[in-house]
Amino acid sequence: MPVKVLIRKNTYVDSVSLMALSTQANQVEGVEQAVVAMGTEMNKGVLRNVGLLVPEVEAAGVGDLMIVVKAATEARCEQALADIQSLFGKRNSAKSGTGVTYATLDSAVQNVPEANLAIVSVPGEHAAREARKALEHGLNVMMFSDNVSIEDEVALKNLAHDKGLLMMGPDCGTAILGGVGLCFANNVRRGNIGIVGASGTGSQEVSVRIHDFGGGITQMIGTGGRDLSEKVGGIMMIDGLRALARDEETRVIVLVSKPPAKSVEKKVLAEIAGCGKPVVVCFLGGSEGAVLEAGGHFAKTTKEAALKAVILAGRNESEINKRALNLPLIAETRAKLAPQQRYIRALMCGGTLCDEMMHLALEKYPNVYSNIAKKAEHKLADVEKSVDHTFIDFGDDDFTRGRPHPMIDPSLRIERFLREAADPSVGVIVLDFILGFGSHPDPVGVTLPAIRQAKEAAAREGRHLEILGYVLGTDSDTPSLAEQTQKLADAGVTIASSCTNSGLLARGFVEKE
Repeated sequence: MPVKVLIRKNTYVDSVSLMALSTQANQVEGVEQAVVAMGTEMNKGVLRNVGLLVPEVEAAGVGDLMIVVKAATEARCEQALADIQSLFGKRNSAKSGTGVTYATLDSAVQNVPEANLAIVSVPGEHAAREARKALEHGLNVMMFSDNVSIEDEVALKNLAHDKGLLMMGPDCGTAILGGVGLCFANNVRRGNIGIVGASGTGSQEVSVRIHDFGGGITQMIGTGGRDLSEKVGGIMMIDGLRALARDEETRVIVLVSKPPAKSVEKKVLAEIAGCGKPVVVCFLGGSEGAVLEAGGHFAKTTKEAALKAVILAGRNESEINKRALNLPLIAETRAKLAPQQRYIRALMCGGTLCDEMMHLALEKYPNVYSNIAKKAEHKLADVEKSVDHTFIDFGDDDFTRGRPHPMIDPSLRIERFLREAADPSVGVIVLDFILGFGSHPDPVGVTLPAIRQAKEAAAREGRHLEILGYVLGTDSDTPSLAEQTQKLADAGVTIASSCTNSGLLARGFVEKE
């Protein structure tokens, strides 16, 4: 197939916008594959791996925008390039009248002296420099960019600490500050519970569950996924905990993360006793004894963390709909599965959601595997091949190099879903659908054709295909939780009310007597 390239010299587009544009570009009629990216060496490497590294791409500089299209004919390529360029026009038109654009951080600071936060979303090789500039200007920083060295991360976080500022990230995907959702976030009510999270979707899940249980959020501070590693040492989580301890509106604090380094967990827990507020700790796979000894409230799951937080914040427990697990449903579903349908296949957009479900499965089964497992014995040898109970995080680097996050573009997950649905050993496929600012405008709708196709194929073969869906969001999100959930139910998908319940249901469905 022919490949056509358009290089727009000295045209920078931030990574959040590029992810959205790439998704739209791949939906243009007649396009086999499209890449819209900056001319970095990493992006060229991705193009090389997929056979799209033509000479024009080789010559692009890091400040140049690359639009690469593969289509059936030369004419179709040319038309697709024109269609994709029109997307940029629509994007600029949508932005017009919404505010002033500044070419540099210095000019923005000069013209908006009241600003106190900078969001950094530039290629990783430039992100640390821009974040340092922002900190030196006295701005808190949320760094959406990834591919930043751990040495730069530690240096930036130490600088922020010394200046009394927040340095959220790198690879910080969500925050809610002053009631404003940043990057990926859900529309949750204001309240008296603060969250510090080293995981994006984990923080979103806790915030949404708090909303569902009748509580609300003061602030949600992201730290970036490496913050609780040995090398970084929890700098941002400790600073975030201290900031919420000082915040007069925050009555209860929740800490949420994938499993931290043990030495860092100890440092963070040591801060609890002196903070003067109840602290709920949800470190997946963490030790209850260590949390209780430190004076905290232990939560094994995100649902438990949210429930404990709203009760500590003053909500009457008897008035809370706790979304109890539907035990009869487990027995009903088990009865529909053939003896050989033994395995869970969880295909997840949210990394922490994947991690939580995996931990719940490990409580029942030893043969659990994932691309994000910490222990070598549970690590997938090949991320493209499922083994027994498999839990895939499609937001991991294995699947996002040179591609939008699956919360924006779920096409890779849809392809994998159809393969898993054809496997007669699969008992249940779990799918999450994440709503909110920054996410796909209709994550359920774009997946429904594949769901229908898979169910029809299974019916022709005389087997039941159990699909378990979980929608992370609220009815204040666009699209709404109710709308997306109803679409799934209408397609014959079983609905779970939380990430925790998804994991418990899935492991129960395939349990054999």
